[in-house]
Amino acid sequence: MLAAPTALRHHGRMLSTLLAFLGACTLIAASPGPSTVLIIKQSLRSRRSGFLTVLGNETGVFVWGVVAAFGLSALLAASEVAYGVMRVVGAVVLVGFGIQTLRQARRSKDAPDGAGWEGTEQSGWASYRGGLLLNLANPKAAVFAMSFLPQFVPEGAPHLPTMVGLAALWAVYEVGYYGLYVWFVGRMKAVLSRTGVRRRLEQVSGGVLLLLGARLALES
Repeated sequence: MLAAPTALRHHGRMLSTLLAFLGACTLIAASPGPSTVLIIKQSLRSRRSGFLTVLGNETGVFVWGVVAAFGLSALLAASEVAYGVMRVVGAVVLVGFGIQTLRQARRSKDAPDGAGWEGTEQSGWASYRGGLLLNLANPKAAVFAMSFLPQFVPEGAPHLPTMVGLAALWAVYEVGYYGLYVWFVGRMKAVLSRTGVRRRLEQVSGGVLLLLGARLALES
């Protein structure tokens, strides 16, 4: 007789934990960061580039989640040398993306008004690789996954498979969330394709990426 109420309480706790997890994922995705900037920048080129950048970024999210599940990100956090190396690599990647974006803004200066980026669109692999590289080069993403995911492992649940499952859910959820960004930018393409608007957005994106890279490099 007690089994049914116990099972209901268990399922209720699981549901509340899942809802809390998805709410936290929403807040994380809504927080502006390098990945958001890159996704929007690539979406200005085409929906395909934007969505493949999202897939690359979320592959990185899942990888860091699995790394955290196995406890390897704790080693990164504990090793000042390893964290420092990754911090410098991440800063270089961000600065590189920033410089590349500013160069694209300069090249677009003489583009005819209303022209799109079809001629300069990156390959699918390049877009995917950019999103993946930006995420994997960020040591903060690894440390954050280590501190974030364990909070949502229910008491008594197997730690490793639950964390891997949460990492997969996190990545899939963000694909849908950032997919809205890609869709919205696509809907605004008529306005965003104007030369002045396009160049200004590229300049802002490049400047933000440069500042984020500099901040990461100067962090102690």
